[in-house]
Amino acid sequence: MAQGYRRRPLRTFFIFITVLTLAACGKEEPAAPDYDILITGGMIYDGTGGKPYAGEVAITGDRIAYVGPDAPGTAVDVVNAKGKAVSPGFINMLSWAVDSLLIDGRGLSDLKQGVTLELFGEGRSMGPLTPEMKEAMIRRQGDLKFPVEWTTLDEYLSHMTGRGVSPNVASLIGAASVRVHELGENNVAPTPEQLKRMKQVVVRAMEDGAMGVGSSLIYAPGNFASTQELIALVGEAGRCGGIYTTHMRNEGDRIFDALEETFDIAQATGTPTEIYHLKLSGRQNWHKVDELIKRIEDARAGGLEISADMYTYPASSTGLDAYMPLWVQEGGIEKWIARLKAPKTRKKLLNDMQNPNARGENMGRRTPADKVLLVGFKNDDMKQYTGKTLADMAKLWKLTPEEAAMELVIRDGSRVQVIYFVMSEDNVKKQLAQPWVSLGSDGDAEPAEGIFLKSMTHPRSYGNFARLFAKYVREDKIMSVEEAVRRVTGQPAALLQLKDRGLLLEGYHADVVIFDPATIRDNATFEKPHQYASGVDHVFVNGVHTIRDGEHTGALAGQVVRGRGWKGWPDGGCRKKSSDWKDLP
Repeated sequence: MAQGYRRRPLRTFFIFITVLTLAACGKEEPAAPDYDILITGGMIYDGTGGKPYAGEVAITGDRIAYVGPDAPGTAVDVVNAKGKAVSPGFINMLSWAVDSLLIDGRGLSDLKQGVTLELFGEGRSMGPLTPEMKEAMIRRQGDLKFPVEWTTLDEYLSHMTGRGVSPNVASLIGAASVRVHELGENNVAPTPEQLKRMKQVVVRAMEDGAMGVGSSLIYAPGNFASTQELIALVGEAGRCGGIYTTHMRNEGDRIFDALEETFDIAQATGTPTEIYHLKLSGRQNWHKVDELIKRIEDARAGGLEISADMYTYPASSTGLDAYMPLWVQEGGIEKWIARLKAPKTRKKLLNDMQNPNARGENMGRRTPADKVLLVGFKNDDMKQYTGKTLADMAKLWKLTPEEAAMELVIRDGSRVQVIYFVMSEDNVKKQLAQPWVSLGSDGDAEPAEGIFLKSMTHPRSYGNFARLFAKYVREDKIMSVEEAVRRVTGQPAALLQLKDRGLLLEGYHADVVIFDPATIRDNATFEKPHQYASGVDHVFVNGVHTIRDGEHTGALAGQVVRGRGWKGWPDGGCRKKSSDWKDLP
């Protein structure tokens, strides 16, 4: 007997014979499935804009394990996507779901359209907060009430996902929030020391994972920032791998001045720059659209990284603060209302509102009162006026439209949410045709139930993404399905430099949507906005089946998505200048 050889006991011999017998009878233990989920039979739209192809997508854990014509192996769950499109999850570049997701984490109005990432931070962000900012946030809450249990922006996002949300969430740091954090809400310029602290606030947020800086320059106190102040803050975001996104200082009569300021900031900082909700407000400005597009194209050709997002409707929505001059709003809503109640101030304000040559953004000068729809009130006693126009209120109270707007703000104790019908459908089409335009709803992500039904909303909260495919792809044929998919997946993901998201590629996070290009459609209207889109059958968020056969599964698998400056990345942290990021993968 050779050294090291051991005689097997008799029991081991019989076990061996039994295994051989079972194998011969074909009764061996089945192999474990190769994947958790296998999507078969669909047409693959990978997010690059390339031609779709018949294929399969396999998911293991929270990652895509296979994309191609025929996945080898088996899966625990097989989803039949025959006749449907399979694409990356959609990215909402301008989301105001900051409150709604704290109340209901499902985000149904967006999720049912295929949105798997909500990007916050237009001007104001949910952090960082001082004690005074926390107190004001709680005091100014409307129907949606919640405790403020965080201080930094990252703590807010982690708080949200800790409670459970269906979509992924990310945020820019709001330039106005940085200003309020250090200067308050008054119209003052920062001292050199204050500006230094403001820049430090931006860097801390970027290293915590913020995507960049977002400004909103038609509103107080964001409008009080000078171009040089914005350059200082955006420069910090750029060297931390972030972007700059701006609601420009003017979207109407002086839009080209505002556009030049945007270009100046991009040029001075070298930071990729996105224009929020590209539009031309006011009939007298609609003819400027070709020049607007040309100037952006020229800037891009000259080396500036300029892009834009928009919503797919010819009406905007904001508050009555956009109807009044900024000087009356200095110091916050409480001081604004106090000024409205003072007879002398009210008289001066009325003169300014009716002056066609007054500077600044003033929706009242270019929006007829019967085109201003009242949709959101804070005070329950005022909700009876939901669905009426400003003209209706002026007639009811026997006031001018300007005086009625003042009275609405006073009585409601808020800016009052309204819809302005000030845009051109032809311009919407022209702008959407540009390859550098993506989508942002500029709305929240809410369920059509409960407390959310106490107010109306803009239909963009329920239909912005579905409408792209239903109207502008299928009906107007402005672009192909594959191009529309690229606009809401690969394009914004590239701008944000997302890690392993935005495309259907092996190893990427499994944010996947299955929809029918022939039936996807928006159902929300201005009269009845609380109606979900249809045509999206399945949504997977981080590999978890979150919408199955059009219905929510109860899954809350959303994660915080962090920017390139996040210290947690191997190559994270800030650089000396924004151009130092260009050679990184």
